[in-house]
Amino acid sequence: MTPGPGDGWRILELANELATKGEKFALATVVWRQGPSSGHQGARAIITADGEIHGWIGGACAEPVVIREGQRVIAEGEPQLILLGAPEDFGHVPDGMVSVPMACQSEGALQLYIEPVLSTPQVLVVGRSPMARTLVDLAAVLGWRAELVDSAAFSGDMSDASSIVIVATQGHDDEETLERAVRARPAFVGLVASRKRGEAVLGHLAERGISQEDLDRVRVPVGLDLGHTSHNEIAVAVLAELVAMKSQGRFTPSTTPDEHSEPDAAIDLVCGMTVAADDSSRPYHYEETTYYFCAPGCRAAFVKDPERYIKETARAD
Repeated sequence: MTPGPGDGWRILELANELATKGEKFALATVVWRQGPSSGHQGARAIITADGEIHGWIGGACAEPVVIREGQRVIAEGEPQLILLGAPEDFGHVPDGMVSVPMACQSEGALQLYIEPVLSTPQVLVVGRSPMARTLVDLAAVLGWRAELVDSAAFSGDMSDASSIVIVATQGHDDEETLERAVRARPAFVGLVASRKRGEAVLGHLAERGISQEDLDRVRVPVGLDLGHTSHNEIAVAVLAELVAMKSQGRFTPSTTPDEHSEPDAAIDLVCGMTVAADDSSRPYHYEETTYYFCAPGCRAAFVKDPERYIKETARAD
């Protein structure tokens, strides 16, 4: 689904769908425009973490910048006000704002607010005790995606690399349930049990061939140590520990160094825009160097007189 111009409400519906699924993305909104930019005030677009854009916030000049800044906002988790256009269009640019030149043929300008919508934790609580039900209710109050699952129905396929699995079977199939949870390798696995019981369960899993590395990832007993507590208070202790870990970024899936890395970028020497350094940016090879451009007009101007733009850039540096 890729909404077109004027589909701001549909964009919000799509945003709700993505948030419900737990996907992170950025929402860009045009808060000001100067014609003849093709963007219009109030227009919205969604930028996903992998660089897809849904909606309309402007033409070919604006879109690459919005995608790049949207991905940066997602990665940093902080909103940003972006000014697209020639610096003289804005006068003084306040601290904290990002100003990006946009000297394409339209000569328009845009001001966009880009905000991150980060995924809420998915918490799978396996068990059927009053404590398990209370933990699900408390997590839901925080806006987390919490689900109570019976041990017989639980499988590793229910979780992913960002999930939290709390095994609260409390003596009913602890070993089998925890083994399925550990083999799924979610972001966090916790076992509600006494320390003595937990050691016995982990010992059983070691005999079953679970590696020590995987066993070390199990938090047992899970929850802050509040002393002698009731069932409901155990739920509070578990959630308190999860909240603390979330604030430390402990539930972010690990990635390989190359995964989610930003694509190579280049500067359009004609207009000063940052563009992707790939075939989509109209590459032109000149004297053993490849240059990239935001639009055909910029490329044509450079081809006509490349030395001019190369020298102007060198002087500016």
